Amino acid sequence: MHLDHVSFAVGPDGLAGTTAELGRLLNATFIDGGAHPRFGTRNMILPLKNRQYLEVVEVLDHPAADKAAFGQAVRARRDAGGGWLGWVVSVDDITEVEHRMGRHAVPGNRRRPDGYNLEWQQIGTSGMKADPQLPFVIKWEKDPAEHPSQMADSQIALTALEIAGDPKRLADYLGEPAIEALEEIEVRWVAPHGTPGILAAEFSTPDGVVRI
Repeated sequence: MHLDHVSFAVGPDGLAGTTAELGRLLNATFIDGGAHPRFGTRNMILPLKNRQYLEVVEVLDHPAADKAAFGQAVRARRDAGGGWLGWVVSVDDITEVEHRMGRHAVPGNRRRPDGYNLEWQQIGTSGMKADPQLPFVIKWEKDPAEHPSQMADSQIALTALEIAGDPKRLADYLGEPAIEALEEIEVRWVAPHGTPGILAAEFSTPDGVVRI
């Protein structure tokens, strides 16, 4: 498992305003990622080092958003004021995760503005929606050169996450490989006082460390 990306839900300022503020803090420019037709959402992305990226996502006024767990989670986080939504790990073989969870992965896709259809399999969005300390899992189906982290050169790296939750809960859910995926960065687990999940992320930038 590899820590693939972290997701940030828009707040009252919408997608443009939220990415503008995050871009100002990070001194970086986000890229229009396009829409997720199966989930009723769309995003903008910031490629990072280490084959990772930051996603800012908003829910659309679309029937898919009412049915898909991911769309529901984005809407709920937006209605709560926006902020960190969750984190995602990628795998080369999703079969073991399917066996562990007792259900099949579902297809996902995002139609980029350039017309390219990025495709993957994913599992665990319902678990993330119910307990945001938990990631969901994806397996990319396209050429690695099309991974969102490769859309632009980046001098920014995700270096730390502060998560309200319990690593044992994570290990029980996805096994030790999920814990190992987080060893790529510094993780500070804190006891949740309210909703679990990401409290803050830290990024190494040419201008220094930025905490969001």
